Amino acid sequence: MTLSSTHRKLTLEEYLTYDDGTDTRYELVDGELVEMPPETRQNNAIAVKLLLEFARYLPQQLIAWNAEIEVSGRLANTRCPDLLILTPEAATALEGTSRATITREMPPPALVVEVVSPGVNNRIRDYRHKHTEYAARCIAEYWIVDPQEKQITVCQWVEGAYTDRVFQGGDRVISHIVPEFTLTPDQMFELQA
Repeated sequence: MTLSSTHRKLTLEEYLTYDDGTDTRYELVDGELVEMPPETRQNNAIAVKLLLEFARYLPQQLIAWNAEIEVSGRLANTRCPDLLILTPEAATALEGTSRATITREMPPPALVVEVVSPGVNNRIRDYRHKHTEYAARCIAEYWIVDPQEKQITVCQWVEGAYTDRVFQGGDRVISHIVPEFTLTPDQMFELQA
């Protein structure tokens, strides 16, 4: 759902100070506020499982949940990934900020995780649009966690573009950012009832 209180496009600065008095989360897409609907219970469970797994191997200050990142587009754009792994430099850049927004002036995160929500538009956004946007930010790894296909696509930054590798079943997910990661897609998508 796209919202806009005016007919003109918002700048990033206007977006970062926007407050409609609710706790609604928005992304800024081509200058328009786009409401982010609540995640499904399954997607939240997957994100929590990943967060707990990452916490086994990484310092807490490098794991970001409920953060956003400015990406390239025709106008200012932001994305709200399900999970981020920050570089130490990105974590330092966010210290003391009033909002967990990684702007273009800041170092990019090391890894971005998107859990694909149901629906064709969500699939297109995660597999195509965000793939391009995160590549333009030179993010070392972008994980597309797909509960519908029961697969994890690890997009690794290699010489200016992403090289994608799909992991399914009992294949151990290979990450250069979190080399100790041991979960397989089968284990990732096993959720407690």
